[in-house]
Amino acid sequence: MEDHDTGAGASAVGMSGASPAQSGGPQPARFSRHAGAHQRHADPRHVSHRQGGASQADQHGDQPKGKTRKRRKRKRGRKVFARDENGAVPNAAPASTTASQPQSPPLQAERRPPLQPPPRQPQQELPVFAALDLGTNNCRLLVAVPGRHGQFRVIDAFSRIVRLGEGLTASGRLGQAAMDRAVEALKICGEKLRNRKIRKARLIATEACRSAANGVEFLDRVEREAGLKLEIIDRQTEARLAVSGCGSLVERDTQGVVLFDIGGGSSEIALIDLTGRRSPRLANHIVSWTSLPVGVVSLAERFGGRTVTRETFAAMVDDVAARLKAFDGRDRLAHVLASPNFHLLGTSGTVTTLAGVHLDLERYDRRRVDGLWMDRDSVDRMIERLIGWDFQQRCANPCIGADRADLVLAGCAILEAIRGVWPSERLRVADRGLREGILSELMADDGVWRNDGRR
Repeated sequence: MEDHDTGAGASAVGMSGASPAQSGGPQPARFSRHAGAHQRHADPRHVSHRQGGASQADQHGDQPKGKTRKRRKRKRGRKVFARDENGAVPNAAPASTTASQPQSPPLQAERRPPLQPPPRQPQQELPVFAALDLGTNNCRLLVAVPGRHGQFRVIDAFSRIVRLGEGLTASGRLGQAAMDRAVEALKICGEKLRNRKIRKARLIATEACRSAANGVEFLDRVEREAGLKLEIIDRQTEARLAVSGCGSLVERDTQGVVLFDIGGGSSEIALIDLTGRRSPRLANHIVSWTSLPVGVVSLAERFGGRTVTRETFAAMVDDVAARLKAFDGRDRLAHVLASPNFHLLGTSGTVTTLAGVHLDLERYDRRRVDGLWMDRDSVDRMIERLIGWDFQQRCANPCIGADRADLVLAGCAILEAIRGVWPSERLRVADRGLREGILSELMADDGVWRNDGRR
């Protein structure tokens, strides 16, 4: 069983969960000096001269007649000499006398501390939104903050295959081991949510809880043990959310799309007509939809998933095709089926696995898979390749693994039935779905993009 637990990594501008650093107060000045000098007091017995020596008159020895003038030469750190009126030099004062006098430090200009930049305004914290999807096969969580208009940035994620619907087809109830696996995964999700300041979240449960006789009882246990309150959504809501999550993968010139989500216990199909004026929300263009009560887990349990012969595979395709014939709205896109601007859009583990095998990835890489275009021949070749592999070969493929090896051919059978009703030259792969749809709707309803077209 494989966990994909992708944390937020290093903090970035606008990342939730790590509040922007705030100043603890004004910073002390780096330098704090007070400039000044000792004041010199005039001595009536002496006249001070500049440091360089005597005046020009003194140098020539010119003295005013009839007057006695005492003159003192002073240089820093040297003896002081004075001449009497006859030019005699008296005995020099002891050196200690001069040394004991306080020396005046040179005058200095007042040094001011360097200008400090104004304190930065704290970065506005982005609101955090969360979406959890508990399906028949997987438990998935996304935590994100809004980005540019109509987009968001994932800051945390979790995904685990729990096989909640294991045995449900035969018994009509959720099994004890399956519920235990799901609760353990949901406890991890609960911790992740409690560790963040979540503005809005939506936690949903789909087909397994919807159809199981003990589905509501199980969700009561989830609330007690994991601290999460999940809602069971109906099939129409599930189809709409899947469409909302894939809006950015439908290009401007597209005229029609059949979007399908092959789940563990059900498969949602939405017909989208874009020939008229286009709305910002792709879900507004749904002209018909259906939810087949069959998915990869339920189909594999009925027909077998480990050993799948060509006859077994054909029987699975026929079973799904018969259900699609009962879909009254299947012809609502007949006017665009022949257009080059019509295509299929698949969002499920089946199509992402198929894309990974097509690309010969040594390890599944969402960045290369999400949004990938596959033509009709490429899809044919990949399905044919998978039918030719036995169980161990499917396990050995890094894009399938042991967790999906017994389910992938059931998913391919559902895909083949869909392609039979709506043939298309192109299939676009989406590694996204319900959780992304939930996040898009939560953010749009909250108005995070309303006044910011540049996001």
